[in-house]
Amino acid sequence: MPMMIRNAKNEDRTALTALSLQVWLDTYAIDGINTEISGHVLSLFTPEHFDRVMDDPGCRVLVCTEGAYLRGYALVNLASRFEGDEHGFEIEKLYVHTPFQGRGIGRNLLDEIRARYGSPFWLYTWVRNPSIAFYKRYGFRDIGRYDLVFDSGRVENRVLGFGREKG
Repeated sequence: MPMMIRNAKNEDRTALTALSLQVWLDTYAIDGINTEISGHVLSLFTPEHFDRVMDDPGCRVLVCTEGAYLRGYALVNLASRFEGDEHGFEIEKLYVHTPFQGRGIGRNLLDEIRARYGSPFWLYTWVRNPSIAFYKRYGFRDIGRYDLVFDSGRVENRVLGFGREKG
């Protein structure tokens, strides 16, 4: 079956939750799982979270499916800005099921975001995330820093922007 990108539906929320947990843990829990990480990820990704996101008029969720299977998704927040309007809207999540990374799913989701909502846009990602190389190949550039704060300390993230030349 060919891959297809479409708007998320209410019946996708459980699969979105499971995919989010899998990708987040594979990407960010590389040093292991502790109580703080577990509590964070289990409170962040729930079916109710996706209900709220899909009901938010400023957000869009695009899913990439192949037959009955969810392969990846993008969560776009059209209202979120980084240091003003210059960098456009935020891609809050661009998650691809780990076994299917490298098959063009992320690129296709980004292309669909550009086709539907234009550019510029931005996202942030952990400095140790291997996807930074993918984003830079796509044309993103480093535009800043955004740290997440946990009880155990700060987690440095880079803000990457697409679609507006520097200067």
